[in-house]
Amino acid sequence: MTAATITAGRAVAVPRVQARIVTGLFFASLFVATFEKVHWSFAGQIGINDITTILFLIAYVATERRPLPRTSAIVLAFFAAFALAYLAGYWNIDTKQGLTQFVKGMTKFVIHYAFVVAAIGYLAQRGERFFWRALGWFTVGFVANAVYGILELLAALGGRNLDNLILVPLTGGASRISVFGIIGGHNIYRVNALTGDPNHFGVMLAIPLLSLTPVYLRLERRHRLKVPLAVTLAFLLLVDIATFSRSGGLGLIAGLLVLALPYRRFVRSRQFLYPVGALAVVLLGVLYTHKHFFETFLSQRLSTNGRSTSAHFAVYDFIGQILHLHPLLGLGNNNFSVYYEFVTGKSNFGAHSYWVAVVVESGLIGLVLWIVFLRYIFVRLQAARRLGRLLDGLGDVEGPHVRPLAFGMTAALVGTIAANFFYLTMQFYYFYAFIAFALALPVVFAGRARGQPGP
Repeated sequence: MTAATITAGRAVAVPRVQARIVTGLFFASLFVATFEKVHWSFAGQIGINDITTILFLIAYVATERRPLPRTSAIVLAFFAAFALAYLAGYWNIDTKQGLTQFVKGMTKFVIHYAFVVAAIGYLAQRGERFFWRALGWFTVGFVANAVYGILELLAALGGRNLDNLILVPLTGGASRISVFGIIGGHNIYRVNALTGDPNHFGVMLAIPLLSLTPVYLRLERRHRLKVPLAVTLAFLLLVDIATFSRSGGLGLIAGLLVLALPYRRFVRSRQFLYPVGALAVVLLGVLYTHKHFFETFLSQRLSTNGRSTSAHFAVYDFIGQILHLHPLLGLGNNNFSVYYEFVTGKSNFGAHSYWVAVVVESGLIGLVLWIVFLRYIFVRLQAARRLGRLLDGLGDVEGPHVRPLAFGMTAALVGTIAANFFYLTMQFYYFYAFIAFALALPVVFAGRARGQPGP
C-alpha cells in the first residue's frame, strides 16, 4: 500500500467521522428535547437539551457546506422579523431583573430558531431514510421520558423519591414527582417524568400520539413496526392519562377532531379497537379497585371552581392592561414574570397561557407574527398532504406513510395550539423540533413526485 493510498483513505475517513459526530449530536438533541428536569445552575440555568443543541449547531456549521433549502431561508426571514420585534420591545424594559430575563429569553429564542433552520437543512440533505430515523429518535425520547415517569410513580407509591436516587446526584437540584393533594390519607401523584410539570408532559405527549396514530393505522398489517407502534401509542396514552392534565386532554380532543373525518373508517377496525380495548380494560380495572379514591379526585379535577382554574382564566385579564400600556410591542421578551410578581408573589410565575404570554411580552406585533408563522407551517403541511396523495395515486411505497404523517402533524399542531391557551409549552425545545420535522416533510419527499427519491 502506497503513502498516497493511505493519505487518501484518511481523507475519506475524516469526513465520515465528522458526519457521524453531527448525526450523533442531532439525534441526541431530539432524544432529550423533553428532558426539562435535567439541568444545571450554570449561566443562569442550562439544560441537557441546551447543551446537545448548541453542540449540534456548532458541529453543523463547522462541517456543512451545502446550501440550505428554501424552507430554511423562509424560517430565517421569520427569525429576523421576530428578532426585530423583540429588540424593539427591549426599550419598554425598565428594571435590571427585566433585562436579565430579556437576555435569557433572547438566548433561547436564537438557539430555537437556529436549530429549526439547521435541522430542516440537515434532514433535507440526508434524505428519506434519515428523516424516519430522526423521527424515531424523537419518539424514543418521549418513550424514555414516559418510562421514567412510570418508574417514578411506582417508586413514589413505595415511599421513595426516584429523583433523589438518579437526578439529584447528577444535577445537584431538588426535584420530585408532582403531588396534587391527599385523599383518605394517600397522596395523589401526577406523572411529570423528566419535565417540570405534569401539565407540560400531558401537552407534550399530544405530539407523538397525534402525529403517529394515522401512520400506525395506514401501516401494512405485517409491517415490522405495526405491533411496536401500537404498543408505544397505547403506553404513551396511558402515561398521558396519568398526568391528569386537563390542558393535555384538551389538546388531544382538538387533534382527534382534525383526524375524525379522514380516518373515521378505521374506528371499527381491529388495529384501532384492540389497543384501545386493552387500555380500557386496564383503566377500568384500576378505577374499580380504587373507586372511591378516583371518584373524589376526578370530581376535584373536573371542577371549574378551583383556584387552579381561576388562575388559568385570570391571566387573560392582563391582556387588556398591556394593550393599554404597550399595545404594539408589549413589556419585553420573557418579562411576564417580572411585571406580575406583585400579583402572584412568585418571581418565576408563568402566564398559564402561551397566547397571553405572547401578547403581554411582544404585543400585537408579536401575536400577528406568530399567527403568520403558524399559518406558514399549516400551508407546508397541506403541501405534504397533497404530496402524499399524489404518491398514493402513483403507487409509490412512501405514499401510505407521508400523507398520514402530514395529517397527524396537522392534528398535533392544532392540539398543541389549543392546549397552549391554558398552558405554555410552545416555548420548549420539543415544539421547535416538531416544527423542523413538519417543515422538512414536504422537502424531503418532494423528489418522489418527480421520480427522483431522496438519498
